[in-house]
Amino acid sequence: MSERIRGRLGRYRRFAPVAVTMTLFFLAYLYGALAYDAMRDPQVFLNMLRAMPFLLISAIGMTFVIVSGGIDLSVGGVVALTTVASAALLRGNGMDPWLVMALMLLMGMAFGAAMGFFITYLKVQPFIATLAGLWVARGLCFFISDPAIPIRNRLYEVLSGTKLLIPGLADPVTKQGEFVSILVVVELVILVVAIFVAHYTGFGRSVYAIGGNELSARLMGLPVNRTKMLVYTLSGLCSALAGIALSIDVGSGHGSYAMGMELTVIAAVVIGGTLLTGGVGYVFGTLFGVLVIVVIQTLIQFNGQLS
Repeated sequence: MSERIRGRLGRYRRFAPVAVTMTLFFLAYLYGALAYDAMRDPQVFLNMLRAMPFLLISAIGMTFVIVSGGIDLSVGGVVALTTVASAALLRGNGMDPWLVMALMLLMGMAFGAAMGFFITYLKVQPFIATLAGLWVARGLCFFISDPAIPIRNRLYEVLSGTKLLIPGLADPVTKQGEFVSILVVVELVILVVAIFVAHYTGFGRSVYAIGGNELSARLMGLPVNRTKMLVYTLSGLCSALAGIALSIDVGSGHGSYAMGMELTVIAAVVIGGTLLTGGVGYVFGTLFGVLVIVVIQTLIQFNGQLS
């Protein structure tokens, strides 16, 4: 085998985990379409996209953290805290909803930056620092309110109930078009932006370099400390944005929301081909990692006999 062919195989081999995940998703969906007639409806796939905004958004932030060689266990807590804090601020004739969303994003970034500071400058292990962040966030949820807080805000209701019709997918019987929600558009926009940031910016290249070998990245003169701080700040931002998406979807806030979500998010990222050791992974693969989890849940629902 010539050196040129061997080099091409080496370049393509790095895409193998993503290709396997994509194949797994398509096989699972094909099985569902063959086993259940209703799953052939295009709206079923669109409903899968509607069910995953908060999971995909948080998984995107987690991808950057894991690629950098870290871990973030605070995701579920920050998501829950965002729902509770949003609901509390919107209760009654509360604050302007756009201002509430902006404050929640700032809160998520501050939370992530605080954990990043402990990890980067105080040399606390990411597992310990983010686990502490998880429990602090959960504790703040129940400090704000023990029972669930309903959200009765016109903007949240509009964002939750608006249907965006998909051209060319009209049902031949009902003559009604297939649709997605606004949150689906938001998650896809964030996905595209994240792919660009990961692969076409200096920040993204620094994240991969740090995950591959942090000492080598320092010797190359890369801003290691600043990049690690930004990675955890970005993760906090994505968690807060996921919390906003969840609060819009369910219309309330409670400290028990997103319980154990951090493990699901990490699983989706790893299924998507990102190595827990860092340095290897793709945001696009995370999309299919989330889709694999969602299609499994969909198959369980269609089966009707599995827990």
